[in-house]
Amino acid sequence: MKQVVDKANTRGYANHGWLKTYHTFSFANYYNPKRVHFGMLRVLNDDTVAPREGFDMHPHKNMEVISIPLHGYLRHGDSIKNSEVITPGDIQVMSAGTGIIHSEFNDSADERLEFLQIWVIPRKENTPPKYGSYDIRPFLKENQLSLIIAPDGEIPASINQDAWFSLGTLDAGQVKEYKLHHKNNGVYVFVIEGEVEISNTTLSKRDGAGFWDTDHIIIEVLKKSKVLLIEVPYE
Repeated sequence: MKQVVDKANTRGYANHGWLKTYHTFSFANYYNPKRVHFGMLRVLNDDTVAPREGFDMHPHKNMEVISIPLHGYLRHGDSIKNSEVITPGDIQVMSAGTGIIHSEFNDSADERLEFLQIWVIPRKENTPPKYGSYDIRPFLKENQLSLIIAPDGEIPASINQDAWFSLGTLDAGQVKEYKLHHKNNGVYVFVIEGEVEISNTTLSKRDGAGFWDTDHIIIEVLKKSKVLLIEVPYE
């Protein structure tokens, strides 16, 4: 098994006043040649947005964009006539395809918004753009790595890539095996909260690590944790 570890305090960071953002991979003004992507996983941003602030309408093309709220209210709008607010327990999935323009704002007048913005390189380019939001609460099981995105219609949320996203809230002492779906895939583990150990590597809050050349990983939970697993084609 091969691995790469990206500690929270080594991520790129920018403070725009209304936006405080950490970049696991190269993004905007942050460039690290050793951290451009993990296989087909291109962006993993950890954003905090001030009340009533946000990202004005801007374009994307040929990218799968996933937003996972961690705190507060995320208001989405786009050029294909979608407009809604999602909260923790919801996710949104956008296939930019041939092109889409969208905005993401903090819908609260007094609460901060925290969310993860994730980009995955698509399997096929120039597909029709589409957007969907999903209530993942029915899929989240206690002390399980619960599948929230799959490519094959196994659950409602899917993206244009052979990628699987799993989310788990795990108590200390739990030991979980994650089996990869394909031998050429890798899995990136992002610790939202808590502390876990994988392959003799301890990962704490907002640490990330990628694993490949293996068919499984074992997650040992050292402190109550919330973890996100993103399995993508690596080669």
